Amino acid sequence: MSKDRPEALPNESEAGEHAGPSVNDERSYNRIVWDLAWPAVALNSLQTVNSLLDAKFLGVLGRDSLSASGGALNVMFFFMSLAFALGTGATALVSRFYGAGESFNLIKACRQATSLGIVLGLVFASLGALLVPFAARLFVGDNDIVYRELIRYLYPAMVGVPAFYTFITLAASLRAVGDTLRPMYVSGFQILVHIVLNFLLMFPSRDVTLHLDVFGWQLFDTVVHVPGAGWGIAGAGWAFAISAWVAVLIYFPVASQTVLGPVWRLQMLSLRWAWRIFRIAAPAALGALIRVTSFMAFTAALKYTAEGTDALGALRVGFSMESLAFMPAFGYYIAASALVGQSLGMNDPDRAERLAWSATHQAVGIMTVMSVIFLIFAPQLAGFFVDDPVQLKSAIIFLRIMALTEPLFGYGMVLMGAHQGAGDTVRPMIVSFVTMWLIRAPGTWVFAVWLHGDSTAAWWVMGITQGINGLIMIWLFKQGKWKEKRV
Repeated sequence: MSKDRPEALPNESEAGEHAGPSVNDERSYNRIVWDLAWPAVALNSLQTVNSLLDAKFLGVLGRDSLSASGGALNVMFFFMSLAFALGTGATALVSRFYGAGESFNLIKACRQATSLGIVLGLVFASLGALLVPFAARLFVGDNDIVYRELIRYLYPAMVGVPAFYTFITLAASLRAVGDTLRPMYVSGFQILVHIVLNFLLMFPSRDVTLHLDVFGWQLFDTVVHVPGAGWGIAGAGWAFAISAWVAVLIYFPVASQTVLGPVWRLQMLSLRWAWRIFRIAAPAALGALIRVTSFMAFTAALKYTAEGTDALGALRVGFSMESLAFMPAFGYYIAASALVGQSLGMNDPDRAERLAWSATHQAVGIMTVMSVIFLIFAPQLAGFFVDDPVQLKSAIIFLRIMALTEPLFGYGMVLMGAHQGAGDTVRPMIVSFVTMWLIRAPGTWVFAVWLHGDSTAAWWVMGITQGINGLIMIWLFKQGKWKEKRV
């Protein structure tokens, strides 16, 4: 085991360097947050572009493919949420050891979390492949065309699940030590690969006219032959899988150049370390399951509304557009997680609290601006992605309703990240259960299916519950119990 022990962190006082300014220096706190958050914000903004292009490409394939992708959101959200829960365990442990200057435990936690990620990724991908037909029928009912499209996407996507679990864990460990630049570069490249593969695999070979005029001057006007596989929605599934494995092949050598050491030296799982990670990740995973299963109940209700499966297509477009607001804020969620963990490792809970609030306020500022844009330009934004009048009308209403509670959603998101960075994953899980299963799921069936009968009521229930979630998380964070968490 001693061969795995590094000589030291690059600078033995490195943890102390993060102690930063006095608690009264608000501008310095904002700068610390921004320095860590901006690469994650940039990466998540690129991920938003990726999601929007997905919706655009699927819309070009037709309303059935777009509706199928709305159902696929549930399945992929399930697997991705569990992966992020595992990343939460890695972040809480690695950041705490980094703040305390415990380099050996830092590296051990990273390698154990990575090994656990590989094992869980293989297990979940296998289970997912077995359950694909059941999951597809659950969300699209008796619509055989949408069902076949959903199946064609999910089977190839399962190939990428083990890779996704692996690189999410490595990225979480890098961010835990304050390195958000490398994940930005590697995951950014993975997203670009995904976009290119979508374009090449989904559509058949075709001639594309490239034309550009500037102030009346024609710069070029030419026809380019673009090769394509013509696999339709199956190409989108393969694009996800291939790009995920590309990311893994890059993350291992890149992460090995940091204080994490040669992470490619995978270790056999230790029961003691697995339990240590599990204690943090399990409540986060349970919280993710609560959110995912409630989302499943939500989307299952949509097929019984007046719009039927068209509501799923509207949800796909609306969710992609809403990500313009919440994906950049997710960068602050990441920053809050790492900074809170590091600060508690330094035994400085006051610093942790000030940094968490700074991250939250910056994120909410972005989401407030985007909410105003959604309210004003919802028809133009939704109209770029969908032509079907039923899906378009529903997507416009979705965007405007979500805009009303988007800032509160930002408070809930970033403060949940702060709790999880402290290793306190139980209380956010309880909040998710209350808002998602006790309010959202039954509320959707009551108002959108039994009483009102259309998707507008479902969007109102979703918007109101994300606002309630934000208010509860503000109250919970102010209680300060997260400061007492031991990992």
